[in-house]
Amino acid sequence: MSLLKSIVQAAGFALCALLATHASAQTYGPALDLATAKKIAGGAVAEAAKNNWKMAIAIVDNHGMLVYYERMDDTQTGSVAIALDKARSGAMFRRPTRAFEEAIAKGRVALLGLQGATPITGGLPVVVGGKVVGGIGVSGALGDQDEQVAAAGLAGIK
Repeated sequence: MSLLKSIVQAAGFALCALLATHASAQTYGPALDLATAKKIAGGAVAEAAKNNWKMAIAIVDNHGMLVYYERMDDTQTGSVAIALDKARSGAMFRRPTRAFEEAIAKGRVALLGLQGATPITGGLPVVVGGKVVGGIGVSGALGDQDEQVAAAGLAGIK
């Protein structure tokens, strides 16, 4: 039983180290406003349309609350909730959702128990002035393509 306890403790320490490493670099700023959220979504939609990808795009504030949402015509219905989950993860954990996906792929399965952490690439924090003001989540294609579209949305506000 003590071996299992040691393994659980080690996994917990690894999780804490992962979260602290990424989150300590950024703090929260004021919540994202609607005008900025629409600008981010516009850049994301333009990138998706350019590549003929049908996407769902969610923009949340720094608390993970929905500010703006857009679903392109003929986007798969499963992407609706996934985009919002990715956006919330990016904002609330102050890191790209790719960080969770990569950590799990390296064997840090304890992250699967972290409530609200979506381990699917395509969610990014929205950072303005070095502070996290929200998150963007995109779903509808492959994870790397989702992240490409999210990054294109963010490029318009930097």
